[in-house]
Amino acid sequence: MDRKNAWNKYDDEGRKRIFSFADSYKNFISECKTERECVKEAVRLAEESGYKNLFDVINNNERLEAGDKVYAVNKEKAIVLFSLGKEPMENGLNILGAHIDSPRLDIKQNPLYEDSGLVLMDTHYYGGIKKYQWVALPLAIHGVVVKKDGTVVDVVIGEDEKDPVFCVTDLLVHLSGEQMEKIAAKVIEGENLYLLIGSQPLEGEEKEAVKAMTLKLLNDKYGMEEEDFLSAELEIVPAGKARETGLDSSMIIAYGQDDRV
Repeated sequence: MDRKNAWNKYDDEGRKRIFSFADSYKNFISECKTERECVKEAVRLAEESGYKNLFDVINNNERLEAGDKVYAVNKEKAIVLFSLGKEPMENGLNILGAHIDSPRLDIKQNPLYEDSGLVLMDTHYYGGIKKYQWVALPLAIHGVVVKKDGTVVDVVIGEDEKDPVFCVTDLLVHLSGEQMEKIAAKVIEGENLYLLIGSQPLEGEEKEAVKAMTLKLLNDKYGMEEEDFLSAELEIVPAGKARETGLDSSMIIAYGQDDRV
């Protein structure tokens, strides 16, 4: 099959439009790395385009007509948008669907522990990840924490240039002879995807001083206590923004480019 290069379909003006669209797409894929972030941005974009919240329409006893546009959000993690047509529903409707979740690591409910002077978080993986791709990689924490008083706190650590990042450690190459003999699915076991988050002890603490320092930093910034992990939803994703790929900037490399594209 002879495939023609898609770029050849566009003149200079067409290519400018493509790159302009790609700039908006890169912003979206960079800022929206979790379902909650995707939904929040989708609501903003929908309202900018004239969509109304369906629950507001219902509460206000408004009547919808052909041409109206509404949206509804389910538990801050899914969104549906409707554009009302003129024909009756029994004549059918057009549906476009996409998922907004992506493979990632999730932090467990009781994740924090200290071992050999390091503080780590226990994780489990979500989606069909290739586990060996998640080691020695700069990672960020995204999510929400529900505190004891019911306050919901948004958490994003690792995306700002001034933020620290995190990682899952791997063996040095000259210590990994046995590891290198394993098949790809076994090179890194899911049970070993521990997130490294600290090594500095809290002054004056004798037991688990590094863990105490980590908890102090979380409390100082987010007002968060260790028990709050039980009601937190924290996801581990690759840190950093989408980037153009190739000398001609003709491609994009980014996390989450599955159905989100």
